[in-house]
Amino acid sequence: MTASTALRTEYPFTLPRGYVDEHGNVHREGVMRLATARDELTTQTDQRARANPAYLTVLLLERTVTSLGELPAVDTFVVENLFASDLAFLRDLYRRVNSDGHTEVAVECPHCHNGFAVDIAGDAAGGS
Repeated sequence: MTASTALRTEYPFTLPRGYVDEHGNVHREGVMRLATARDELTTQTDQRARANPAYLTVLLLERTVTSLGELPAVDTFVVENLFASDLAFLRDLYRRVNSDGHTEVAVECPHCHNGFAVDIAGDAAGGS
């Protein structure tokens, strides 16, 4: 298997705002990995997700966000304390990489109306 045909399993990203830790440090750069069947199955049987179906997102992100800035680990506390815009960003990134298989979105230049793709994860040149 060549590098160009290798399955991509990790997706670097940059959060719009960033997680602010207890020392006031902002953590924006991170990595999300592809979800596995086990990730999907075990989070659905978690009592917190059964009590509150919206909590499923927190559990899935805890399992699939493998790093965030200089944090030693990403746990439910970290995910629960993200700004709403960062949570929405990660939820959309999760959907894109696990359903669509990519992190690009089609956009159009407002001036010349030419269409092009932008990598929303922020690991491509010019991304954020």
